[in-house]
Parts: sequence; structure tokens; C-alpha cells
Amino acid sequence: MTTDFQQGREALGRRLRELRGTRTQRELAAVLGWPQAKVSKLETGRQTATAADLAAWAQATAHPAAAEELEARRQGLEDHTRSWRRQLRAGHRPVQDVLTVEYERSRDLRSWQGSMVVGMLQTADYARHVFGKFADLQQSPRDTEAAVRARVERQGLLFQRGRTFHIVMWEAALHACLAPPDVMAAQLDRLTTVIGLDTVHLGIVPFGPHLALPPATGFWLYDERLVIVEEWHAELWLDDPENVGVYQRVWDRLAVSAVYGTSARRLIARARAHFADA
Repeated sequence: MTTDFQQGREALGRRLRELRGTRTQRELAAVLGWPQAKVSKLETGRQTATAADLAAWAQATAHPAAAEELEARRQGLEDHTRSWRRQLRAGHRPVQDVLTVEYERSRDLRSWQGSMVVGMLQTADYARHVFGKFADLQQSPRDTEAAVRARVERQGLLFQRGRTFHIVMWEAALHACLAPPDVMAAQLDRLTTVIGLDTVHLGIVPFGPHLALPPATGFWLYDERLVIVEEWHAELWLDDPENVGVYQRVWDRLAVSAVYGTSARRLIARARAHFADA
């Protein structure tokens, strides 16, 4: 069973538990005509739900409109190439929930992003504009506020000991104007506040220095188990050692050009001055 498959099952289980609300597992099982053990297994990701299971769950919990969302989550469980068209059938919130499970079980996380501020460091206002632009691009349902809440809530992991985030961004990400100037200024202020955290190592690759590789597609490495790459058409979930190793080498070769601490703050301040004058 692949890592992304199991994490997807667990994320789906969390959503099922949320729909159950205050009703007990025993009560819901009685309504569905199922053993209580089946309800428990579905909610904890120990059993894979069928399309019929999810449709029945949505009806029994008085959330019939959630049936399409649940089915979209189920269909995306096994694919390494997860098309945005399919993932976003029910909006961005389900995608955020699946990612949260992977963040929670990881201890050493590394990210490269050359085009925008990484999600784990985004302010709510900045994230709102990012989700809106991608919803327009993919022509997906707009659940922007739910997606923003999920992303911001996940950022609590930045303050938990035992987990380290090694984040490297190209200086271009600081200047990419994806939101109004006041939102951009606040976002850059946020970046300066995380530099001192002992759980976050934030590096900025400046314009100018020689780069070992082109600053291409953004990705996250979760321990040494999994890499998630974002393309325009899909997310790639890669858990085979060979591909994970490639992205580890990519990260290492880009990170060597990054600056940290005071030098990183200077680059952020330079970008912020640009938006302050806008």
C-alpha cells in the first residue's frame, strides 16, 4: 500500500467523522444497517470506502450535497498523478485536508518554491488570493474560506517541537505580485517573523549568484519517504526511492545558494519596500 494511498484514506476518514457530527458511531451504524466496526474502520482509514458507502454516509448524516466531494476524494486515493480537475471537483478544502495528514506524520520537511510564498508561511489574505486565482484557472468550485482556514490551521505545526521545516525560496517569490500591495507587504512581514523560529530554517536564493540548477517547479519533501510536486495540470505524489532521491539532490543544489538570517531579512525588506511604495 503506497504512502499517499494510506494518507488519503486517513484524510477521507477525518472528513467522514466531521460529517457524523455529534451522533455516536453506534447510532450512525444503526441508521446505515452496518456493524459499528465498519463505521470505525472507515473513520480511521483502516478500510477503503466504496462509492456506495460514501453515498449512504452522506444521506445518513443529512449532508447529501457532500456525496460528490466524498467520491472525488475516493477516486484520488491511488493515483500518483493526481489531476487538478479531479482533485478540485469539490474545491480546495479536500486537497488541504489530505496534505495536512502528511504534514502531521512527518518530522523533517523540505520545500523549494521559486514563484510564490509557500503555503505553510502564507497569511490568510495572501492565501485567499492564491486560492482564488487557481480556482479561476481550474474552473473549480470556490470554497476559498474553508481552504484558507485549513491552510492556516495547519501552520500550527510550525510551532511544535520535534518537527523541522527547511524552506528555500527564490527571491522572485518575494516580488511576484499575487495580491494587492498591502497584502503583499503584510505577507513579507510574516516571513520575517518566522526566521527566528527554531523549527523553521528559511533561506532565500538571491538574484545574481550562479545556480546549480534552474529554479523550476515547486515541491515538498516529507522525510525521506515522499515528494509532492505541483504542476499546472496535476500534483505528482512520488514515494519510490529513486524519484525521492532526485528531488533531494535538487533541493540540496538549490539550497546551497540560499542566504539565511540577517541576509534573508535584507532581501525580504528590499521586496517589502517595493510594495510599500506601490
